[in-house]
Amino acid sequence: MERTEEIRPYDVVVVGAGAAGMMAAGTAAQRGCRVLLLEKMEKSGRKVRITGKGRCNVTNARPAEEFAAQVRTNAAFFAPAFAAFNNRAAIRFFERQGVRLDIERGERVFPHSGKAWDIANALLGFCVDNGVKILYDTRVTGILTLGGRVFGVKYVNKRGFERKEECPQVILATGGVSYPATGSTGDGYAFAADLGHTIEPLRPSLTPLVSSHPRVRQLDRLLLRNVRATLWIDDAPVREEFGELGFSERGIEGAVALRMSRDAVDALIEGRRVKIVVDLKPALTEEVLRDRIARELAAMGPTEFFGELLRKLVPRPMVLPLAQELDIHSKTYVSKLSEAEIVRLIRTLKGLTFPVTDYAPFEYAVTTAGGVRCDEVNPETMESRRVRGLYFAGEVLDLDANTGGYNLQIAFSTGRLAGMLKK
Repeated sequence: MERTEEIRPYDVVVVGAGAAGMMAAGTAAQRGCRVLLLEKMEKSGRKVRITGKGRCNVTNARPAEEFAAQVRTNAAFFAPAFAAFNNRAAIRFFERQGVRLDIERGERVFPHSGKAWDIANALLGFCVDNGVKILYDTRVTGILTLGGRVFGVKYVNKRGFERKEECPQVILATGGVSYPATGSTGDGYAFAADLGHTIEPLRPSLTPLVSSHPRVRQLDRLLLRNVRATLWIDDAPVREEFGELGFSERGIEGAVALRMSRDAVDALIEGRRVKIVVDLKPALTEEVLRDRIARELAAMGPTEFFGELLRKLVPRPMVLPLAQELDIHSKTYVSKLSEAEIVRLIRTLKGLTFPVTDYAPFEYAVTTAGGVRCDEVNPETMESRRVRGLYFAGEVLDLDANTGGYNLQIAFSTGRLAGMLKK
């Protein structure tokens, strides 16, 4: 009679096939574990595939101390995970997976192809090559525990049947609630809370900011480069950023606004007054700008219009809105401009103010602030301090950072550490 080899049970079930989940699953399998990866969507890495406008800012190549300064929440908690698998290690990892990378302005790292798919496919390949079993269209409904220890998961398979998989270890890498269409709908927070974990309040981070400025709609699709913006909360400046500021139907965005949004969102939730003050000419002092305007006026004919002067100072889409902001008709002859109007123009160019009244919802947020409280997780292992055998990785944790590749690195570092299944 032919003997059949008994199938070894899974050593670990990973919930969520995003950046953190695939890194965790592949790492555990690489170390000899039998791994089951459960994903409720029809494919892996849905959010990775759209990140960075489809280009995927993989990580940031800044030195460790500069990198740490960009982590907005629980940077000290993240430090051991980053030390174990830092940005240089992530770059080597993807290059070994066959993805050529480029380092661009701001030390941001992108795939040379410009395709986020290459990163998602590299992570998937890492899992497949190491023998990870992946089930798609599979929704986890609960984590099974007994005596303060994990013993498996419950899930509904693609046919709608409820199943149970017993295992001694589970890694929760379910993501946050940003971009919910990619499958990030907050399931992991519910599982963690059910198991006694504290969930820090969830709010959008790196999200567009909504302004009540009457002319903001006229600026739709405008991208301002090399501007300086200052975030004011109540009557105090709290954050200054330099770079790109954009406008869309979602609100004020671009790297400058997204980096400010973390503080702005918290302030708005607290009912505080928020505004962004934009210096359109940060390289010029008011005196130098006055001289520049004087030279432009001297070169213009007396019957040329004010709008033509503005065109020499700002992008064309800003000409009419700026004239309205100054309450000077764009067809006013430049020879009729008063000294008071010139002063008003200078001050507006150096301090165009946008009151911020709201923020874009999770659908447009790059990442989620809040999540599983980090002091309830061992930073050296990513294992829960409350439930043995339960590990966390990625956005489900109360960890978030500025835009620029930092949040994906958080996913890779915590996923790698969780996948090592240290005790």
